[in-house]
Amino acid sequence: MGYNVVVVGATGNVGREMLNILAERLFPVDKIAVLASRKSLGTEVSFGDKTLKTTDLDTFDFTGWDMALFAVGSEATKQYAPLAAKAGCVVIDNSSLYRYDADVPLIVPEVNPEAIHDYAKKNIIANPNCSTAQMVVALKPLHDRARIKRVVVSTYQSVSGAGKEGIDELWDQTKSIYNPTDNKPPRKFTKQIAFNVIPHIDVFMEDGSTKEEWKMVAETKKIIDKSIKVTATCVRVPVFVGHSEAINIEFEDHLDEDEARDILREAPGVMVIDKREDGGYVSPIECVGDFATFISRIRQDSTIDNGLNLWCVSDNLRKGAALNAVQIAELLGREVLKKG
Repeated sequence: MGYNVVVVGATGNVGREMLNILAERLFPVDKIAVLASRKSLGTEVSFGDKTLKTTDLDTFDFTGWDMALFAVGSEATKQYAPLAAKAGCVVIDNSSLYRYDADVPLIVPEVNPEAIHDYAKKNIIANPNCSTAQMVVALKPLHDRARIKRVVVSTYQSVSGAGKEGIDELWDQTKSIYNPTDNKPPRKFTKQIAFNVIPHIDVFMEDGSTKEEWKMVAETKKIIDKSIKVTATCVRVPVFVGHSEAINIEFEDHLDEDEARDILREAPGVMVIDKREDGGYVSPIECVGDFATFISRIRQDSTIDNGLNLWCVSDNLRKGAALNAVQIAELLGREVLKKG
């Protein structure tokens, strides 16, 4: 006996990836519905060896469906997620709409699986921001051992984090550099992204940080520990898929690099590739299509008493979005619904 599953926003990058991962991980699906807006109605998407046609989100009845994976923006989620939840269908939402709601659990299954039991307050579970998801997978096992006081993170985020428009803009601008008659000015991004980096993701806030940076702070506190201090600088780079992060961690207790490496090797969802030689680390192009969060460049920070540096890379469409949502669905089934 399997689950009746809905994927909302099935024609987008994350929605398609959700379908791929549900099939890859042999999620126990009894019945599946793929929904899209009217402009994408009838578009075909793949689910394993099947081809499915999208139906209209506007007129869909969520009654009798077990869970809905939402991969649409906050506006559409605000309209349709409460309808699904009211109909008894548990919503797993990839947008930012519910992440900071005290009555909605924000979950990374390797980090805070116990939070799944709080879903019933609104029948909604939130998926974290892509840059936060991979970072907390790395931080949690280290926090359990030595208590993290402060995190300084600089991100190198791929254009797929901005959706298909971001991918298209990098592709088109890169080609236009070599064709002087084909100028492609910035549309999705605030400056040229081809052969450039942009220290600006999401809107600016009053204190000078961007909302992407604020998300990393607020979400890390909600998922791991509210006492952890976090400061972030989030940067868009000309990479199609895969977010990278340089993370500096200050602990309450001493933790040497060798023990940290051993802890991370045993941590769920983590793969350590850390050789001090040419190519002995993971770059974003190598993590595409993989489920793991990769950790490299683990080393002591000699400028503080209890400090470590590390490099963290993950496929943002997977662990940062679709994979984490499917892992939440698996956790929900295993711990709560118990049908599969």
